[in-house]
Amino acid sequence: MASVSDKSIGRIPVVGVGPSLEEGRWPARATVGEAVPITATIFREGHDAEGATAVITLPDGTQDVLPMPLADWGNSLYRVHYIPRIEGDYSFRVEAWADPVGTWAHAAEVKIRAGVDVQLMLDEGVLVLTRALEEVRRPPAKQQLLKDAIAALTDIRRAPEARLAPALSTDVKEALTAAPLRDWVSPSRDYPLRVQREKALFSAWYEIFPRSEGARLNKATGEWTTGTFTTATKRLPAIAAMGFDVVYLTPIHPIGATSRKGRNNSLKAEPQDPGSPYAIGAPEGGHDAIHPDLGTMRTFRNFVAKARELDLEVALDLALQCSPDHPWVTEHPEWFTTRADGSIAYAENPPKKYQDIYPLNFDNDPAGLYQAVRDVLEVWIDAGVTLFRVDNPHTKPLEFWEWLLADVAESHPEVIFLSEAFTRPAMMHTLAKIGFHQSYTYFTWRQSAPEMAEYLTELAGPSSFYMRPNFWPTTHDILTPDMQRGGKALHQARAVLAATGSPSYGIYTGYELVENVARPGAEEHIDNEKYEFKHRDWSKAVQYGIVDLLTTLNLTRRKHPALRALRGLTVHKTNNPAILCFTKHLDADQSPTGIADTVIVTVSLDPDVVQDATIRLDMRAIGLDEGDRIIVDDVLTGSTYTWGQEFYVRFDPAATMAHVAGVRRE
Repeated sequence: MASVSDKSIGRIPVVGVGPSLEEGRWPARATVGEAVPITATIFREGHDAEGATAVITLPDGTQDVLPMPLADWGNSLYRVHYIPRIEGDYSFRVEAWADPVGTWAHAAEVKIRAGVDVQLMLDEGVLVLTRALEEVRRPPAKQQLLKDAIAALTDIRRAPEARLAPALSTDVKEALTAAPLRDWVSPSRDYPLRVQREKALFSAWYEIFPRSEGARLNKATGEWTTGTFTTATKRLPAIAAMGFDVVYLTPIHPIGATSRKGRNNSLKAEPQDPGSPYAIGAPEGGHDAIHPDLGTMRTFRNFVAKARELDLEVALDLALQCSPDHPWVTEHPEWFTTRADGSIAYAENPPKKYQDIYPLNFDNDPAGLYQAVRDVLEVWIDAGVTLFRVDNPHTKPLEFWEWLLADVAESHPEVIFLSEAFTRPAMMHTLAKIGFHQSYTYFTWRQSAPEMAEYLTELAGPSSFYMRPNFWPTTHDILTPDMQRGGKALHQARAVLAATGSPSYGIYTGYELVENVARPGAEEHIDNEKYEFKHRDWSKAVQYGIVDLLTTLNLTRRKHPALRALRGLTVHKTNNPAILCFTKHLDADQSPTGIADTVIVTVSLDPDVVQDATIRLDMRAIGLDEGDRIIVDDVLTGSTYTWGQEFYVRFDPAATMAHVAGVRRE
């Protein structure tokens, strides 16, 4: 026999194994409790039966072995869902094998029914089941089932069909599925899988500017008193009460005075203008320092400790850029780009110009700059920060991020990085592949129901094994035209879409007050908080109902495993293009609770006119038959409905813009 190389297709071909990123160049991603569909295309010559097994190696070296059912005969697709229970680096492979019992069972059923080779088929059954009995270990009760089937095959007192029946019984099939007789075992290569903590996938962020929390204006003098970590701490109970689990702080470092921006991005700053916190660095220090107006490292640690008492984790902005006054500018001029006239290039994102910011140059001294950034991160991790929102990572070399994220993960696997990269899809996806846990997305700019439907479907597809979206209806930089004009109704609708369409989402403070006035000619808020203090009267939030809405959404997200998952999303047909309907669904074998879960979300994206629609559900996609009736509980209105495959909805912007309905399973 000719020798077989390591690159051989194998006796039973195994191809298209997933999940896999670039054939294992980077590990596919999952979180504890998240169902991972392991798939492979498996086939063989002729008509003999084949089978498949998934072998998962856990971080401690132990193995889980799972039978892989045939999911799609026509496409030779085998699939099993695996739910990891611990964090760490796993690997998995798929083993294909010839199924001698299955081959015999199919032939015997056909031939004995037709009266062809009856005794021969019964005798061959004895041989193959005896092999299964002797060569494969299984519990005694299962072994006894095989013994009884063999005895029946040899019992000449019975009719042939009666002799065959026990061997083809459901009990025997289940015993052989759990512990099959396998010939010509053909393994795939091993593929990496990295399992992280649940918050890498499922989280609810709330963004604040610490200097605004507790800031006060003296109307007589026009002077502001800045907020501090101590005053910001007083805001934490309200954030936690709404059900958020991450409080995200914009940069808290000293702010440069050179070229400081004034209100609304003015090139001239007045004496009272605090400047943009993204212009990092002053004589007081750089990225590892705290703005003295905010407090000290001790008061920052107190803020973190209070957040933890309320089950909030603290996320910090990592903005790798410097003001002209940053200590690095004089200490390490090689870390910046010097132009032909000797000046240092400031940041530009045409048509935007950031004269108060110098970008970093990672090419002149990569070793020195890489380590300096790593040291900065260690300062804040040591202070209790467990998440970082990374500003514009797509403007830095990917090899830098690949090194940094891997290095941090080695000593601090709990730390999570959110990529704020609004750029070409190839860059966004590759940032996720090389290690970013979460990603901002184009959600904000998907403003019609058809656009949103297409985008939700895309994000729940193959990229879900590495790119975890974080949906933000608005940010301190982004206020899209629809949000400018949509008022309270659209703020409610977009909050529902963000909280249910993605396992992770975020809200920028002030959303509860429907802050939707834009600076003329820009997609951002007027009187932008990046350039000034902002005092908010939270007593006015009650008129918009958004605090209650966010609270309800966050409670519902925690209750329903389907809303904590990225996959399992299906868009359903509606006869009105202004209305979107989708479901999040987990079968029992995909749910960490072992119980199937379904949530139906229906939203109007028209904030001006009453809209209605007839929805037609794909019942198979949610584990139901076409004729089934379902009872649903709408968490937004408190109403209960009985729906079928088709149901009617009506949304009045003055009343409600959405249904978020949990399917009741009796």
